[in-house]
Amino acid sequence: MSEVVTYSREGNVGVITVNYPPVNALSHAVRSGLIAALEQGQEDSEAKVLLLVCEGRTFIAGADIREFGKPMQKPGLAELVETYENSEKPLVAAIHGTALGGGLEMALGCHYRVALNSAKIGLPEVKLGLLPGAGGTQRLPRLTGAQKALEIITSGEFVGAKDALALGILDVVDDGEDVKAAGLAYAQQIADEGKPVRRVRDLKDKIASDKGSDVFDQFRAVLQKKARGQFSPFKCVDAIEAAFNLPFAEGMKRERELFTECMDSPQRAGQIHSFFAEREVSKVKGLSKDTPVRDVNSVGIIGAGTMGGGIAMNFANVGIPVIIVEMKQEALDKGLGIIRKNYENSAKKGRLTQQQVEDRIALITGSLSYDDFKSVDLVIEAVFENMAVKKEIFAKLDAICKPGTILASNTSTLDIDEIGSATRRPEDVVGMHFFSPANVMKLLENVRGSKTSDEVKATVMAVAKKIKKVGVLVGNCHGFVGNRMLHRRGAEAMTLVNEGATPQQVDKVLTDLGYPMGQFAMSDLAGIDVGYRIREERRNAGEQVAPSWMDKLAEQNRLGQKTMAGVYKYEEGSRNPVPDAEVERIIEGFRKEQDISSREITDQEILERCMYVMVNEAAKILEEGIADRALDIDVVWIYGYGFPAYRGGPMFWADQVGLDVILAAVEKYHADVGGEQWKPADLLKQLVADGKKFGDL
Repeated sequence: MSEVVTYSREGNVGVITVNYPPVNALSHAVRSGLIAALEQGQEDSEAKVLLLVCEGRTFIAGADIREFGKPMQKPGLAELVETYENSEKPLVAAIHGTALGGGLEMALGCHYRVALNSAKIGLPEVKLGLLPGAGGTQRLPRLTGAQKALEIITSGEFVGAKDALALGILDVVDDGEDVKAAGLAYAQQIADEGKPVRRVRDLKDKIASDKGSDVFDQFRAVLQKKARGQFSPFKCVDAIEAAFNLPFAEGMKRERELFTECMDSPQRAGQIHSFFAEREVSKVKGLSKDTPVRDVNSVGIIGAGTMGGGIAMNFANVGIPVIIVEMKQEALDKGLGIIRKNYENSAKKGRLTQQQVEDRIALITGSLSYDDFKSVDLVIEAVFENMAVKKEIFAKLDAICKPGTILASNTSTLDIDEIGSATRRPEDVVGMHFFSPANVMKLLENVRGSKTSDEVKATVMAVAKKIKKVGVLVGNCHGFVGNRMLHRRGAEAMTLVNEGATPQQVDKVLTDLGYPMGQFAMSDLAGIDVGYRIREERRNAGEQVAPSWMDKLAEQNRLGQKTMAGVYKYEEGSRNPVPDAEVERIIEGFRKEQDISSREITDQEILERCMYVMVNEAAKILEEGIADRALDIDVVWIYGYGFPAYRGGPMFWADQVGLDVILAAVEKYHADVGGEQWKPADLLKQLVADGKKFGDL
């Protein structure tokens, strides 16, 4: 008998217990132990019903990530699930915590399922570029019907216990906290009532009702927009459809074929890299696990605009009270009103109850005085990008805030050290760069200054986790990691348009790569005035910043979506960018002013110049220690800028393209186009010379 799986009996219920911390993952030892325990339960003449339950904080939470990429030793997961489903005695799965992936597939192989009210279930394989490969696509639709199975499997999102009960995935939900007690009670009920073995594979009602419907074609049409460019979601649909068109055994065979196709797809490698990179990024180089973390039980925010309001919502969402300070009552009232509207919209969509709306709003207090920050643990400044204004604010905070308060700036580009120089406590000053909309975007780019203390670094990384963000700690330079690379791409995109491309051609190349929107549509979303202010700030600082036709748009109050016109025009109630002949005239006029001759530009040149310039800049970022690892850059771009996770991030993508290919192109553009941006990074040259990749660093 395996040490991680044991068999015992309580009355006439045989209990199979998994105890494999931390998440009872389906390792080879667990799989073997489950087979042995089931055999013991079958042979136990006193056991009328068998119960599968887990110790610790969760039910089986999926595959063992330590076995990823390795051939699966027998018994395989599909074989294990089938063996449990074939049990001659009724089998009950008792679920607490999460039953995910193979864990849920195991539960579906059991004949009955009970769960604590706090439990969640799901099949998240699609997020790794895969599909459920142990019968999940064949069994789940037999319980839920086609539509819900399609939604659950192609999204990979979790389903709460009450919803899972309503969908027919669970048989009972228990409001208690003792999963074993809940499982034993339900198993005893099954024994007392003499309920028979009920195999999910034999259920036919939901299959019969949806067979021959057009639900699959309709769902594929929806996916064309939601999962554009992705491979595995469409394979999930194919597998689920097989459950309705083929006998169970043939459906299982089809699922395995489609699973293999996903395994062989380069997208699977990209998504698995993204999966591990997100977990690895929290381990900060040079920062001990024992570094003290300060308590953050109250937060002050300066600025009630779009960004400040969104930041406030992050903290209120996790129960942390927030004080927002504005200069004028009108601006404060407007900002608080938008926060309420955002929460009310979530309630209308069923994501929050009205009581939750009121509870969160009650945690957000408005003020016109910095004096109300005297006792907060963290202050985040979220005003526009102007160094003089920020330094004035931080000098005030230094005088008002208690010792130990972390003073953070939401700046997207400016020097954290210079901001900190306005205080007597630069060790407490740090960048916390949220991405817009701040209450939605997952990335939090934490920026360390040269004097930022390890304690503050550790605290802001812990805060990121607390407010459910993906935190990445980066170094201090203009634009940090994300915007420094973005500025290179943006400048190259502008130059391409100057030379003859159209904004929509550039944007299409980027969206075809998998970005949710292109460079110019993104500028419209963020606001053309944002980039304009940054350029003006740099000009005021004495930098040579080239003139731009985008400046002309800002000067004409074409600020993007918020004014219904920017690079594109927008119709009332729509965010879809529409090419605008007026912008074409502005661009053509700019070309004449600058004496630029227009030429034909290929999509391949756009791809190379927009993407390779980013890779070259990223190599310089790594050289300078602004980012510690290539994966940090990948995570910043996946969660902050919409780089497709299935491509693994820009550094992983570059490794797949081939660094020798990219270096050759960079050298060519350095010769043809010139400029510091095309000077090949020493690190890029070294990696190519050594036959290595960014992933080898």
